Amino acid sequence: MPLSAIELHRRGVEAANARRFAQAQRALDAASARTEDPDLRARIDGTTAYVLAQTGEPASAEQLCRDALGRSGLRAETIAVLSGQLGTLLTHSGRLVDAEAELTRAIDTLTAAGDETTELANFLMNRSVVRMQQRELDSCIADLRRAVAVYEANDDEEPLAEARHNLGYAALLGGDLVTALTLMTRSRPKLAAISDLAAAISDLDRAEVLRDAGLTTEAEALLEQVATQFGAQRMRQARGESEFHLARSLLRHDPAAAERAARTAARRFTALANHGWAARAEAVRLEAQQRARPRRPIDDAEFARTAKALDRGGFRTEATALRLSARRDGTGRLPRLDDAAPTPLRLRAQEVRAARAAAAGRDRDALRAAAEGLDLLTAWQQSFGALDLQASVAMHGSDLMFAGLAAAARLRDPAILFEWSERARHLSQQVAPVRPPRDESLAVDLAELRMLRAELAGADWTTDARVRALRDRVRERQWAATGSGGTRERWGLAEATAMLDADVVVLSYVFTGSTLHAIVVTSSGATIVDLSWERVQSALDGLRADLDMVALTRGGLMGEVTARALASRLAILDAELLTPLLLAAPTAARLAITVPGALGGVPWAMLPGMSGIAFTLATSVSRLLAASARDRTRPTTIGFAAGPRVPRAGGEVARAAAAWRDAGREPRILESSAATVAAVTELAAATDVLHIAAHGRHAVDNPLFSGFELSDGILFGYDVDLIPRVPTIVILSACELGRSSVRWGEEALGMTRVWLHAGADCVIAAPVAVPDDVAGELLSAVHIGLSEGAAPAVALAKAGLDTGLSAPFQCHGDGF
Repeated sequence: MPLSAIELHRRGVEAANARRFAQAQRALDAASARTEDPDLRARIDGTTAYVLAQTGEPASAEQLCRDALGRSGLRAETIAVLSGQLGTLLTHSGRLVDAEAELTRAIDTLTAAGDETTELANFLMNRSVVRMQQRELDSCIADLRRAVAVYEANDDEEPLAEARHNLGYAALLGGDLVTALTLMTRSRPKLAAISDLAAAISDLDRAEVLRDAGLTTEAEALLEQVATQFGAQRMRQARGESEFHLARSLLRHDPAAAERAARTAARRFTALANHGWAARAEAVRLEAQQRARPRRPIDDAEFARTAKALDRGGFRTEATALRLSARRDGTGRLPRLDDAAPTPLRLRAQEVRAARAAAAGRDRDALRAAAEGLDLLTAWQQSFGALDLQASVAMHGSDLMFAGLAAAARLRDPAILFEWSERARHLSQQVAPVRPPRDESLAVDLAELRMLRAELAGADWTTDARVRALRDRVRERQWAATGSGGTRERWGLAEATAMLDADVVVLSYVFTGSTLHAIVVTSSGATIVDLSWERVQSALDGLRADLDMVALTRGGLMGEVTARALASRLAILDAELLTPLLLAAPTAARLAITVPGALGGVPWAMLPGMSGIAFTLATSVSRLLAASARDRTRPTTIGFAAGPRVPRAGGEVARAAAAWRDAGREPRILESSAATVAAVTELAAATDVLHIAAHGRHAVDNPLFSGFELSDGILFGYDVDLIPRVPTIVILSACELGRSSVRWGEEALGMTRVWLHAGADCVIAAPVAVPDDVAGELLSAVHIGLSEGAAPAVALAKAGLDTGLSAPFQCHGDGF
């Protein structure tokens, strides 16, 4: 017996909701052919309109919906449903004002009927999207919560998951990234069970969270993936939205690529006659163009035309942001903002004020605007505690920081430049995180991630769906569990000089984005030294490759060639970065160095002028001096761990352990199968000095997924945060674990930083490969110094002199 039109329509609705659009269209065509009922036909046409809109025919969809509404003999409920369908179509086309009117008409009609139906909840969901895009977040959240209540009452699990996901998106727009990721991560499994496209839509929104959190590498990979999925399903609107968000993510770090992506998205939206979204993409293209070619005159007419189109579409926040950017050149008046404006928009306003002041030669005004913006960012950061999130959201302050550093450099006042150097060091550490309590569920997820990492050895494990789901869950647990412990104190120049010992000299390097400077600070005063960024940059280009090659090709003709090339680069860096500064402080016995991300790869210990000098790479001068005020105790408990597949690890550990035995202390040693993640973390919690010899794994996209290889898998940075008490001194003898990923110009985050964040005073690590015999001999000599009571930096410097070895091991944190 053939199915009735009603049953076919029901099946079509189910298929459409599951994003199985071809199946839905077949069912709807069959339903339409089997009914003469005008009311049912109108409902069928409304669902067909939704399918047409999703598959790239928005104009046909809208016309079909309007034609259905124009028929006579429709019930009030059907008119409400069609109005809601039309409102949804108008939402997708970017006509937000008209969309809200139609959806409100539908909601009011269904509410008056007294039925708390799934259709009512669907329209509440759709109206919440309109209000989201208009940044009317209070009314948006009210709609979503009402929809959640209806779905719960009707046991509609799938749309309930979508509603909770959308609450996460509202949290994202409100700046609450932790809640956003939590809600989206917890909703995704249910959405993924509906269909691959439902999962892709979820991933599109989660990519926005990652982007706003500054995790752009991961966000962009996800956006490219979902754009491909939408393209394969001919979902041109959704594909365009993916390209639009990709352009927004690229904007700060690759404006040329952002301009190309935004232009592609704008063409796609224009072809769909979606003028509101086309204006959004065009706004990003103009922003990218301005960043890629900052000296190009601003086309006022083009900016104004696009801003008006955004206003017409209801995208008022984006229109205001574009009008701010149009005034960056100092012309015209800035649009007014109130305290309720979104934080990123208020930050943009301060960026523009700083740029206008700098262009007019008012550097002190530029400093004031930049400082006010960074204070606003700090207030936002106080809602975050997790290390990776704090480091990443610094993205939103990078332009302000560079504006302030450049203005401070032009003023030539050592006190002001020192203040801004410290601001730069504190950009992602101004708020002191509170380490979370041990979370057994997090530990279980990390263990499963280790197993998958081993299973996928040799492949790009980051693309595996299971890995991605686990990484999201790990991050969500960490973000949600970690609190914030107030702001850290920054010290000024006068306080720093008063606190410095007579034999300690601070070298604070400052990169403004185009120029390089340094402040030499002693107990008697401070001096600014201008440096050549062009010559330093030329020596840095290819430096890492030379360091790696020298470690791999010792001896022989090739070894001699690469050694000479490396020596030449190091000589240039020594002459440009060190010699001019030491001339200003000839009596320096100990150096505290702070560096911007641009200098993060310099192997300071290998510079000729550093021979015999104890130095430490401090996270900031303020934190170093605050730490130096604490009482230091001599280490009494020592631990060693040797990972698998490191031929020299056993010998290195044995030689280093002998130094402590000679000093009357018996170290604990974990080797071979005994060196598990659980055993090493337990060892870390029970020792003052921990030395790990293992293969390192550095994850550029999220360094907290960096780690070292133990007998049962990778010990991740997230594992370190689960250790209740960490050693005072950590030595990482692994070729990659000293590396950091430069984050937004001034900040770096790597395994060294993870251990320092967890509570270690000092981490000794190398940013590049070190020959096995060199690492073994040098670090054994370091342990001799430590066992005799020497500070880590002093022990490392003496080891270099005693052995005659030049290696890139260096102290991070407080090496004194």
